Amino acid sequence: MNLSVAPVSAHILDGKAIAQQVQDQLAERVRQIQGRPPGLAVILVGENPASVAYVRGKEKASQRVGIVSFPHHLAATVSQSELADLIATLNQNSHVDGILLQLPLPAHLDEDLLLNLIDPDKDVDGLHPVNLGRLMRGEPGLRSCTPAGVMKLLTDLPLDLAGKNAVVVGRSKLVGKPLALLLLEQNCTVTIAHSRTQDLAELTRRADILVAAVGRINLITAPMVKPGAVVVDVGINRTTDSTGKNYLIGDVDFQGVQAVAGWLTPVPGGVGPLTVTYLLVNTFTSYAARTRLALV
Repeated sequence: MNLSVAPVSAHILDGKAIAQQVQDQLAERVRQIQGRPPGLAVILVGENPASVAYVRGKEKASQRVGIVSFPHHLAATVSQSELADLIATLNQNSHVDGILLQLPLPAHLDEDLLLNLIDPDKDVDGLHPVNLGRLMRGEPGLRSCTPAGVMKLLTDLPLDLAGKNAVVVGRSKLVGKPLALLLLEQNCTVTIAHSRTQDLAELTRRADILVAAVGRINLITAPMVKPGAVVVDVGINRTTDSTGKNYLIGDVDFQGVQAVAGWLTPVPGGVGPLTVTYLLVNTFTSYAARTRLALV
């Protein structure tokens, strides 16, 4: 596949459609189970509107594929010890295969400490140091949901990823760092860029695969993109239009980049649906390992 020829207009990567395909396949696997279904415990602390909406979407998605949801919606005033005790209880619950602690947490709670208390084999967000270490070592383990979703988008393309130059803009432990390792597994040549990168545009223009995961509106513009490149927009930024209506926008100037890129994800409807989907996939993977169900 030649990435050097600029298309008239980029192919839009429909993450929602791909997520639906994966969920349909997962639902069929769950229907074939004889015995208890997989279980996902979701912990929500407080009433952050975005978090409430995300959790509601995850619980509905769980129900659609046949995964039992164990919701734990706690007051914003819950103490560190109370939350730690809940996680310990869920770790021991044989009907819970996945534990999700919805972030962000109120300021009085130690996010990292609480995440580290989750049983690594139930850590469906893939954020436990054990799972990150397994990823670094190339060992089986639960992978971070958003990077896993991005890789599903990329591996479904009619494109050999081996040897391609991949630039990931963003170095978070949630997206940037694990995604870079997953791209390395596909034999890409990977560069991580960040806020202190000098001449970012010069770097991104050499990328066959460009991933924006910073959280800054219009960070990536058309002159920064190699003609024909794959551009994946992980950014989710809430903004308002002239009428005061709220809407979501990514890190990529969609209209401008669409005229240059070969493939491009929209926001919303790109990576987001796959993030939720791979939370369910991770739950099923954990269930299969715990019940010794063959993953075929």
